[in-house]
Amino acid sequence: MSDIPPDLTWIRAAPPEATGPGPWIEIAFGEVDGDDDGEAPVYLRETSAPENVVTTNRRKWDAFVLGVQAGEFDHFVEGVADMETDG
Repeated sequence: MSDIPPDLTWIRAAPPEATGPGPWIEIAFGEVDGDDDGEAPVYLRETSAPENVVTTNRRKWDAFVLGVQAGEFDHFVEGVADMETDG
C-alpha cells in the first residue's frame, strides 16, 4: 500500500441534510511535486473503514466527475430510490 499523507484534509461527500456517521465517502486532494497537476493524487475512503484508502490522480478524478455530471453513470442508480423507500 502506498503511503497516505497524514495531513490530508478529508471532504465528506454527503448531502447537506445528511446527519449521523454515514457511512459516507470522503475525498482528499494531495499535492504533486512538479508542474503536472493532473498527476496530483486523489484519495477516497469510506467513513466506516477509513483505513482502506483508494488512490487515483486528479486527471482521472476530473474525468469521473464530468462523466457523473453528463449522466454517464445514471444506469448504476436506477431503482436505488425505490429500494430506499421499500425498506
